[in-house]
Amino acid sequence: MEYIAKAERYETMKYNRCGKSGLLLPALSLGLWHNFGNTSDFTGCREMLLESFDRGITHFDLANNYGPEAGSAEETFGRVMTEELKPYRDEMIISTKAGYYMWPGPYGEWGSKKNLVASLDQSLKRMKLDYVDIFYHHRPDPDTPLEETMDALAGIVKSGKALYVGISNYNAEQTEDAVRMLDTMGIHCLIHQMQMSMIHRENEAVLDVLNRHGVGAIAFSPLAQGILTGKYINGIPADSRAAGASVFLNANHVTGSVEVITKRLMEISDGRGQSLAQMALAWVLQKKGMTSVIIGASRTEQIVENLKTMENMAFTEEELRRIDEILYDETEV
Repeated sequence: MEYIAKAERYETMKYNRCGKSGLLLPALSLGLWHNFGNTSDFTGCREMLLESFDRGITHFDLANNYGPEAGSAEETFGRVMTEELKPYRDEMIISTKAGYYMWPGPYGEWGSKKNLVASLDQSLKRMKLDYVDIFYHHRPDPDTPLEETMDALAGIVKSGKALYVGISNYNAEQTEDAVRMLDTMGIHCLIHQMQMSMIHRENEAVLDVLNRHGVGAIAFSPLAQGILTGKYINGIPADSRAAGASVFLNANHVTGSVEVITKRLMEISDGRGQSLAQMALAWVLQKKGMTSVIIGASRTEQIVENLKTMENMAFTEEELRRIDEILYDETEV
């Protein structure tokens, strides 16, 4: 059956301006980091992508190495793009990244012009696109001169293969240097993608830099790999990510401090009439300069539930005070 997007898809989503640019991003974006590779059920992947678009999520965030296997999330997206979403390309913001390990040899990772240009060409082929809307350098390279990496990003914009460029996982000092360098090349750094959540606040200093320069911010892992869903409030469920072999979240991350923090935060979210996850997403979004948060999902129901965040985005001063008290009093996780 031919896919036709819902006519009312833009009625409930909030769209935020990305720094000092003309681009608006949905408050919630869909990330394809996990659960969209070739080890996942394609029918489920397709359903999540189409349901997201039907509900106003216009931004889909990928990277060359997303899978597993590396590259297969872009292939999954490319298949859905070709078969269902192609008529809506101009309504979509599609981003990808390069910088982490992707192929053997000296040119398969980091920040050389060779790696970034070749990687984007590969990504475009996998996604069956002529261009991406946003292309990121995925992580700082300690060995390649920053001038070369930024020159590669500037050249990619000028080539038409990306409309905008951004950086990811840069610290405050690196961000300052990258933004200023791109500016001298006549290219505005659109956005910085960083880890940010209630329990991972180390990038607040980066936000200060972005706000000074009119650069947008987008948060990944706003639910701290599931910790802020409350699923670990009474230990580690056998079917959870922390119980598995993930290098990003394991039993060592789920400490007694996590249980204490989540229980205290849930008292506040209950009073707001929200789930802990919904409050956690809203909390990141209320940060000055935060344009969007990237949600992940393994089921469509999770996306629908997270979108209910839109129903209560405001915090009272007392709620923020109580949240700060919890977050800054407890041991960091």
